[in-house]
Amino acid sequence: MANIPHVVILGGGFGGLSAANELRNTLLSSQVKITVIDKKDWFMVGFAKLWIINGTRTFENSIGSLNELQKKEIDFVKDEILSINFKNKNVKTKTKEISFDFLIISMGAVLAPQKIPGLEQNGFNLYDHNQLLQIRERLESIESGKIAISIMGMPYKCPPAPFEASLLIDSMLRKRGIRDSVQIDFYSPAPITLPAAGPEVSKQILELVNSEQIIFHNSCKIKSVESKKLIFENSEADFDILLAIPPHVAPKVIYDSGLAKDSGFIPIDRDCKTPIENVFAVGDVTSLTVAEKMAIPKAGIFAEGEGIAVAQNIIAKIQSKEESALFNGKGGCFIESGRDTASVIEVDMFSQSKPLTNLTESTSDNLSKKIEFEKERLEKWF
Repeated sequence: MANIPHVVILGGGFGGLSAANELRNTLLSSQVKITVIDKKDWFMVGFAKLWIINGTRTFENSIGSLNELQKKEIDFVKDEILSINFKNKNVKTKTKEISFDFLIISMGAVLAPQKIPGLEQNGFNLYDHNQLLQIRERLESIESGKIAISIMGMPYKCPPAPFEASLLIDSMLRKRGIRDSVQIDFYSPAPITLPAAGPEVSKQILELVNSEQIIFHNSCKIKSVESKKLIFENSEADFDILLAIPPHVAPKVIYDSGLAKDSGFIPIDRDCKTPIENVFAVGDVTSLTVAEKMAIPKAGIFAEGEGIAVAQNIIAKIQSKEESALFNGKGGCFIESGRDTASVIEVDMFSQSKPLTNLTESTSDNLSKKIEFEKERLEKWF
């Protein structure tokens, strides 16, 4: 009997799960063997973190278990990936070596708070699920003072999320009746709120946060953090609570593999191929540049689209058909307003000459869609 091709997927996030499911929904276990490797055994839609902070959710109710993949005849290995050997076509984890015929690298980006001196001692990491309850407690106990939200490196995951966090925190403070005694400052190294969405949408987001008296400070490049003080290249600012979005880097194993370029991420085109045959990369671990030096934002919806395109090309290869799938560059990110409504940033990265973005109105219907988006993924993938 011929060997069944083995697709190994590094990372159980949006990219990895969409690829694994697309493969399995099309091919039987007698046609393809699929293995997902991740050092954690759960998946969470990133925006649920903000719901844990505002108390409408718990961690346990926001995750899907990667162990459930076995029911779909997708193997799951909970282990740390130590190295990738392209020549011998295998992946080494702490406990085993796993050989592959096709490899999909979807390991995401790693948060690197240690790159900013003083951050870990003096501030919270808004994107670290281990700190969500502490952040919540601090926000529940502040009576007056200054809350700073600071983006400390570009690119970062889910570009609208920090703005959404500022609006949800505004809402928490309003509910407690203390919003007037707390100032919310937002610091970004960029000249506008969302460079990836372009000037028009950025202006609308600026108006949205300004309408809730959240002060946006642009072009603030962080140097270090001291006790209750942010040190920028050209200025300083005080805070009582700091919520930081730390710099993002590629996982060490990706640096070691030689695939990552200067930016630290793996450069890809719309077919998500790497220079190595049958090795693909999707999602936050990659950098895909479109018109005018703009890169695809690091967001789950794009990783999902890339994962599906890669799976379709692998299926074509296994079936000896022509590979033709390309990532379509379409997607949307929700921005919750903190007033029981949400708007959607709709993106089409490959529209004719340049990326098209649009911000919809803020409605309660969009908030329902956001909740539905998460539910759909968890039901479809597990």
